[in-house]
Amino acid sequence: MAEEKSSTTNPKESYPSFSLSNLTQSDLGLGLFGFPEKPLPPPPPCVEVDPSEEPPIALSNADPVVINESLTLYKGRVNTSDVFGVTNSDLVPGKYEGGLKLWEGSLDLVKTVYSEVEKGRLVLKGKRVLELGCGHGLPGIFTGREGAALIHFQDFNAEVLKYLTIPNVKENLMKDTSVSPFVRFFAGDWSEIHKLLLSGNIDQQKETDETLGSEYDGYDLILMAETVYALSSLSNLYVLIKKCLHYPRGVVYMAGKKHYFGVGGGTRQFVHLVEEDGAMEACLLAEVADGSSNVREVWKFSFK
Repeated sequence: MAEEKSSTTNPKESYPSFSLSNLTQSDLGLGLFGFPEKPLPPPPPCVEVDPSEEPPIALSNADPVVINESLTLYKGRVNTSDVFGVTNSDLVPGKYEGGLKLWEGSLDLVKTVYSEVEKGRLVLKGKRVLELGCGHGLPGIFTGREGAALIHFQDFNAEVLKYLTIPNVKENLMKDTSVSPFVRFFAGDWSEIHKLLLSGNIDQQKETDETLGSEYDGYDLILMAETVYALSSLSNLYVLIKKCLHYPRGVVYMAGKKHYFGVGGGTRQFVHLVEEDGAMEACLLAEVADGSSNVREVWKFSFK
């Protein structure tokens, strides 16, 4: 697949969870000049994070995020130095995956889901929602504003959930007594986090209940923004989606950059993986080329 030229003069800003200035090739476990690869640290354990674990300094500042003239959400401001003790880095292998930054794809995803609701193509009232790699959690928060009954937020880092996601959820949802979704927060790697999430396994469904016509629960809607930057994680991400998505009517909305230069991932790489598997179909909903980053896309996936 031919690479596109970046539309930004600062390519480092176009690589979620990756900073060329802070990492060497060996730091990423890629190997260099025939030397053995440096093994990455093991991922943190999968845990549920209680909302009461919000640190006292969390959300000391809340900034408005104007989605459109009808929708404004609020986000906190924290930095990697305060939370992780590192500066100017979007990735610390095995420790931090960039969740403290509000990436463009998160806003693209909110806008697209908003449009889907407005056009009557998506109903959120009463639905079960999972946001993967949530960071600020704005897409999941929006579904709560629209009546989702259950929202689970997942991020690689428990610290991101404590310092950012939980305060943002409280700021946007808990202050409004008319909005009361059941909310939980989970931290951990995509290869293991399914053990804590709802199950909607398509393979198990087909093997055990095909003749009965019953359905697994799982999530009605899975949201993810800027999660497909690294080729090495795409398989685990897709397997997780198939394990957790409600079969057969669940849908996935994914926002991200078409290509992540330097790390090999991108929306098209993930779409190719989905099409190769053959269990789901992909539909391109939006393409954004506004000059603030590489070309960005929003896709919808559903079971065939």
